[in-house]
Amino acid sequence: MRLDLKGLSIDWRNPAFFMRALLGVLLFGNLAALYMLLFPPGGSLEELDQRFTMSRQQNTVKTRDLERMRVLAAKVQESRLAGDKFFASYFMTRRKAASTIISELSGLAKQAGIRPKEHSFVLEGVEGSEDLSMMTVNGAYEGTYADLIQFVYRIDRSPRFLIIESLSAAPQQSAGLLNISVRFHVFVREVPGS
Repeated sequence: MRLDLKGLSIDWRNPAFFMRALLGVLLFGNLAALYMLLFPPGGSLEELDQRFTMSRQQNTVKTRDLERMRVLAAKVQESRLAGDKFFASYFMTRRKAASTIISELSGLAKQAGIRPKEHSFVLEGVEGSEDLSMMTVNGAYEGTYADLIQFVYRIDRSPRFLIIESLSAAPQQSAGLLNISVRFHVFVREVPGS
């Protein structure tokens, strides 16, 4: 069998043709293998080792960052719970605040030996907070200087978060008695639906 391609004749039965074709295929295979050896597709052994080392270092850094974020998240959660507990313990709801604070102040005054006269209060919103208000309580009392010291001590030890904004005491005509005026600030929680 003979194939003629525009003046080129190939005799398929000729062993020299098969040998040349076989040598061509082997030469192409050797060149491909040489290229793969000199320029491996994933990189050389040194490059692969460098990439592996860099990947291991990045993994170590990311693992450390992840652990730090876990610790931070746990601290944030702990702080949130402590803040909620603080709010629940020291800040009353608006509904109960006025009567509770005034009765507590009257009780503390009586325990200290001071006679409560009158109380008034005003509620104002706290700027920047939607769930807090500040109640300002003005109280008038009558007692001695020693009783006033006891009253301030009892306010300081009160389980409520009472802030004394101002305190004034003026002597009366009676010996040893003072007219006492105190302004307190109390923070109040705004509870939806109350």
